[in-house]
Amino acid sequence: MTFKNSDWKIIWRVMLLLATLVLAAFLAVRNAWVYLVILTPVIVYQVILFIRLQRTAYNELNQFVKSVQYRDFSRSFDVAGASADMKPMRKGFNDIIEAFKQMSKEKETQYQYLQQILELVDTGIISYKVSTGEVVWMNESLKKMLQLPYLKTIGSLKRRDEALYNDILSLKSGSSKIATAHLENGSFKLILAGTTFQTDGEKYNLAVFQNVDEALDETEAKAWEKLLNVMTHEIMNSIAPISSLADTLKHRLKESMSHLNNDAGSVDDLELGIDTIKRRSEGLLKFAETYRNLNKISAPSVRTVYVRDLFEDINSLMQPTFDQKNISLDIVLKDMGMMLEIDTSLIEQVLINLVVNSIEAIRDSPEPTITLSAYRDISKKPVIKVADNGTGIAPDVMEKIFIPFFSTKKSGSGIGLSLCKQIMMLHKGNIQVQSVEGEGTVFLLQF
Repeated sequence: MTFKNSDWKIIWRVMLLLATLVLAAFLAVRNAWVYLVILTPVIVYQVILFIRLQRTAYNELNQFVKSVQYRDFSRSFDVAGASADMKPMRKGFNDIIEAFKQMSKEKETQYQYLQQILELVDTGIISYKVSTGEVVWMNESLKKMLQLPYLKTIGSLKRRDEALYNDILSLKSGSSKIATAHLENGSFKLILAGTTFQTDGEKYNLAVFQNVDEALDETEAKAWEKLLNVMTHEIMNSIAPISSLADTLKHRLKESMSHLNNDAGSVDDLELGIDTIKRRSEGLLKFAETYRNLNKISAPSVRTVYVRDLFEDINSLMQPTFDQKNISLDIVLKDMGMMLEIDTSLIEQVLINLVVNSIEAIRDSPEPTITLSAYRDISKKPVIKVADNGTGIAPDVMEKIFIPFFSTKKSGSGIGLSLCKQIMMLHKGNIQVQSVEGEGTVFLLQF
C-alpha cells in the first residue's frame, strides 16, 4: 500500500496523540500530577487539531454536495490556499464540478437548439400532463394557429373550442385524425396526431396540429379545374354542331315553306322547336365560355399598394349604386400606412364581387350598411373584411358557396365566389366567411 503525504500526516497525528495519552496515563499512575497538568493542554490542543481537520473536510464535502444538489456549478474550491492534506480533495471537487458544468452546458445547448427547431416549424405542438391537464409546453406556431396567447391547462381550450377539445381528448396514442379548429374569424381543417410518454413517474400527452386547409383548398381547386376543363370541352364539342344544325334546319324550313301545308300550325310548331333548340344551344355555349374564365388566371402581377387607395377606388366605383339604393358604406382603417403585395385588378374584382353580393343581401334591410375594414391578425398578417347587415347565410348553404356552379340567386352563375377563392389562392392567401341568419355576413380576405 502506498501512502500519500496527507496520509502520513494523519498517521503521525494519531501516533502523537496516542503517545501523549500513554504518557499522561503513566504520569497519573506515578501520581506526577504537576507534569500531568502541564501535559493536559497539549492533549486538548491535539484533539482540537484533529477535530478541526475532520470538521474542515466535512464542511468542504457538505458544500460540494449542496453545489451538486442545487446545480450551483459556479462554486470553486481554492486549491492554492489550501493545506497540503486538503489540496487533493479540493482539486477533486473542482474537477467534478467542472464535469457537471460541462454536462449541464451541453444539455442546455441541446435544449435551446431543440426549442428553436420546434419554434421555427409551422406545425403546432402542445404537451400536457394526463393527470391534471396542466400544459407543460406549447410552441409559437400553435399559439398563432389557434390565436391563443397562453393556455394554462388543456381544459381551458374547452371554453374556446369545445369540438377541438373533445377531438384532442379522444385522440389515441400513435393515431391521427382530421379535425376542425373554430376561431373568431372563421374555421380551418387540421390533422391531429398524438402520442403518450412517461417520465419521472408522470404521464404526458403530446399533440401535434398540422393546418391542412390550404393543401385541401389547392387540391380541391385542381380537381375543379380538371372537371371544368373536361366539362367545357365536352359541352362545346357537343353543342356547337347542334347549334349549327339548328341554323341549317331553320334555313331549309324557310326554303320549303311554300311547299308545306301549315293549316294546322305544324310548320309554326316546327319553327318554334328549332328556335328553342338553337337558343338553348347558344345558352349552353355561353355557359361553357363563362366557366372557362375560372381557368384563365395563371399568375398575378403583384405590386405594392396602399389599402386606403384600394378602398378609395372601390368607394368611387360603387358610390352611384350606393346612392341609388340608399346604402351606407363605412370604411374602417386605423393604419393609414398599411400596404399589400397584390395584383390590384384581381383583388378589386374580388372586392367588387363581395360588395355586389352584400348589396343583394341588404336590399330588404331597414338601414342597409356595408363595412370595409383592414387590420393585422395575431400573426401580423393583413386581413381585409367585407361585412354587411343583411339576411345572412344558412349554415347548410355556407358550406357550398365557394363551389363552382352553386348559386342561391335565380340569375346567378355560381362563378363569383369560386373566382374570388381562386384569386386569393393565387395570392397565397385565403377567403373565409362568417354569417348569422338575420344578422349579416362577413367575408375575410387573409393574405
